[in-house]
Amino acid sequence: MNKFIKLFSLALAAGYLSSCGLLGRGNEDTGDLYGTLDRPEFNPQEVPFGMVPCPGGTFHMGQTDEDVAASMSNLNKQVTIRGFYMDETEITNNEYRQFMDAIKQDSMDVLTPEYVMTELYPDTTVWMRDFTYSMGDPMMQYYYSHPAFDEYPVVGVDWFAAKYFCDWRTKLKTARNIENELAASVNFRLPSEAEWEYAARGGRDLATYPWGGPYMRNAKGCMLANFKPGRGDYYSDGYSYTAPVGKYLPNDFGLYDMAGNVSEWCEDAYNEAAMPVVWDLNPTYYNDEEPRKVVRGGSWKDIAYYLETGTRNFEYQDSARSYIGFRCAMIMLGDTESGRR
Repeated sequence: MNKFIKLFSLALAAGYLSSCGLLGRGNEDTGDLYGTLDRPEFNPQEVPFGMVPCPGGTFHMGQTDEDVAASMSNLNKQVTIRGFYMDETEITNNEYRQFMDAIKQDSMDVLTPEYVMTELYPDTTVWMRDFTYSMGDPMMQYYYSHPAFDEYPVVGVDWFAAKYFCDWRTKLKTARNIENELAASVNFRLPSEAEWEYAARGGRDLATYPWGGPYMRNAKGCMLANFKPGRGDYYSDGYSYTAPVGKYLPNDFGLYDMAGNVSEWCEDAYNEAAMPVVWDLNPTYYNDEEPRKVVRGGSWKDIAYYLETGTRNFEYQDSARSYIGFRCAMIMLGDTESGRR
């Protein structure tokens, strides 16, 4: 008898016998090796809500245009990335508010210390602190709290808070899965720098921008991202500050705002010489003693150079900014060729 047919028959028999109280420990029944029969269901792995699949592949990571800053920090290297899922857009104010409401409830139940609440709450003062002699107080007052900004990317969140959000999201999904007798959720996390760059290119190797071409406008003259087109010009793209997520065309993976709007935290510590050090399979640079963490993608206040897929940048892990947000990633289990199971 085929091994898998026999396994299925044993599972049915075990279910019947156990329901009658006739079966003790599993493999004492036949003496055969057939594994544990009471495993939680995990087939197929569904595409998580709000995420899109980024099928694995090989690409050339690194600078695709002139290294204007002469940083020499992203020399070209061919690497392979395993398939993963990534949030379709940056985490919004309203999505982050769901997180804060849950943390607040935990705090009321004496599960979360009050100082944690303070550290996780978006720092709205960044709109005043980041820019000298600028009237940022209306943004400070309304950006996170007013429903008019619900679909805008959350900012004022440091690297630690972004990671805490990912952990909370994992626990939230796992709790619901267990209620439905499913396997625990695969971990949500920040994307590695290599994953982020691979996803930004959307399958276009050595693409300068997520849309592929070297220009910031399409054939109709419309801006393709939210950034600073010229000195003193923040509005030519339609928005003075951030834009609602998903307002510009997605790349070929279906990801929005991989260039501009807000820069995004990555998992990696920043090291100018990381590229020659990391492995060429799923490269990630970990260093708990390095306070600088990678941010990618450029923002609403940046010139086009920082929006390039190969431009590296960093911020200190405990610094919150009005131009840095984040999105989550999740490893893809099972079929990594198609991106779906």
